Amino acid sequence: APPGHTQDGGQDTSFRWQCVDQPIGKLLFRRFLEGAPEFAAAGALWSEIEAFEQCEDTEREASAKRLRSRFFTPGGSEHCGFLSATATAPPTG
Repeated sequence: APPGHTQDGGQDTSFRWQCVDQPIGKLLFRRFLEGAPEFAAAGALWSEIEAFEQCEDTEREASAKRLRSRFFTPGGSEHCGFLSATATAPPTG
């Protein structure tokens, strides 16, 4: 089946397809996050993760430290307390 379509020909309703893969869906979802005070940190985290994915290898360690202190550390400026400990754990190895 082509991307975005289910086996039976119906439209894919997954979060990834609607809010990540589709440009207009992504824009609308990001605006929703940024416009709701309780979700603003999640929207900011999403933006910063996308920026992290684009940064040069030499900048990644410093960028990761900023992300951890801002979003993953209790008391951080935009702490995302809804994330699990597994999701916020530093990589091993």
